[in-house]
Amino acid sequence: MNRQEIITKLKENHQAFVDYILALPDDEFLQHQPEKWSAGQQLDHIYRAVSPVTMAFGLPGFMLKLFFGKPNRNGRTYDELVKKYKSKLAAGGAASGRFIPKPVAVSDRLNLAKSLILKVGKLCFRVDKCSEQELDTKLLPHPLLGKLTLREMLYFTIYHAEHHLAIIKQNLGRV
Repeated sequence: MNRQEIITKLKENHQAFVDYILALPDDEFLQHQPEKWSAGQQLDHIYRAVSPVTMAFGLPGFMLKLFFGKPNRNGRTYDELVKKYKSKLAAGGAASGRFIPKPVAVSDRLNLAKSLILKVGKLCFRVDKCSEQELDTKLLPHPLLGKLTLREMLYFTIYHAEHHLAIIKQNLGRV
């Protein structure tokens, strides 16, 4: 995917995620099974995941190279990145630390959804300022996947919203 395709998919996937959550009845928004997150917690988790990516895209490129180095391999395609993420999850990988969501009240749903869409918009604005080359020559750390190129991190961010929307549907018995 090129930069513009990435921006389009970021917006589409996160908007679809938010639209689905906003349409849920209150009881389904709060519903969760043991050891599973509610839809509200899924929303909080996605917000927690997008926030540091957005922040990192606001840093000067030299800082990213200073802190995280430069790639020592070719970047993965979208499908390759998704396959690697799924294999890490299958091997027991899970969210940790600051990415574990807190319970979300129904009264907080709309504000959190709006905040997520604004954060994704800010990320897209910053991505639009990057060159195609920058997306492939700068790295960011991912807690489960290790160092990723900026493009790979965006691929992950695109897929992550899709993945958690599918989990919500599965948890509600809609798959």
